[in-house]
Amino acid sequence: MRAAAILGLSSSEKDLRPFQTEQNVTWQLGLPASANDADAVLIFGGDGTVHRHLTQLVGLQLPVLVVPHGSGNDFARALKLRNVRDSVHAWRRFVAGHGNLRQIDLGVISTSHDPKIHGHYFCCVGGIGLDAEVARLANRLPRWIRRRGGYGLSLLPGLLGFEPLPVTVQASEACRSESGTMGVFTTRHQGPAVVVAFANAPTYGGGIKIAPHARLDDGQLDICVVGNLGKARIMRLFPSVYSGSHLSIPEVKYFQTERLRLETERPMDVYADGEYVCRTPVEVSVERAALRVIVGAPQNG
Repeated sequence: MRAAAILGLSSSEKDLRPFQTEQNVTWQLGLPASANDADAVLIFGGDGTVHRHLTQLVGLQLPVLVVPHGSGNDFARALKLRNVRDSVHAWRRFVAGHGNLRQIDLGVISTSHDPKIHGHYFCCVGGIGLDAEVARLANRLPRWIRRRGGYGLSLLPGLLGFEPLPVTVQASEACRSESGTMGVFTTRHQGPAVVVAFANAPTYGGGIKIAPHARLDDGQLDICVVGNLGKARIMRLFPSVYSGSHLSIPEVKYFQTERLRLETERPMDVYADGEYVCRTPVEVSVERAALRVIVGAPQNG
């Protein structure tokens, strides 16, 4: 078996050693040139590291193992890889032929005003509004602080200059006609919003359950729209996002769709997996079964 390893900024070759116990595996550093050059890819890093390599990984269609070495690691968590030990165990099971593989969806962001952003993949959660501003500030923090709750620490500074802007959120719905089933867009929110998040996985920001019902393989985006809340109320309600109980707040709308359109009064930054992508307007969709991943055992396994 041949394995390729991608080392993120906080990783080094010594982090490979726990995975190099099998004698029948040969290793190379960096992405393989083609799918014929490797049998699996290990990527050491967090959601941002995975995000930056998604286009190449989708093109290779090789099994991918995520080793959580980042500040958030929400994608690894969604794959039942809660720590490095889980990833080592999952790797040994894969090498032994246990078949612990899943084919999962990815989100796709496109915008008409930037030709470079057409079919831009993300694995966890993207959005606009306050969470994009918080992500921008968190990315400026030293790496060791980001690993210890950088998102939460950036919330108050992010709130200081933030004002909700009018947003139009449109979602596709199946419509049956004599010629067959077609997708039409319906407006689900029009007005000020603090956050509009579109999710392929349940969490972001190191465990924030913005979309607690999201699944990686259901062909749907989970959308969470937080309406116009005052800053004091946002601070008071913020802890509820870690448990997913924010869905009971009257100003929160939550729904699923295969395709989403976002338009804002003026261009707003769009972030996904903690990384800047583009500015609004955008269209977001799902690419089903886009990535093969090596998964860990369930929590009680």
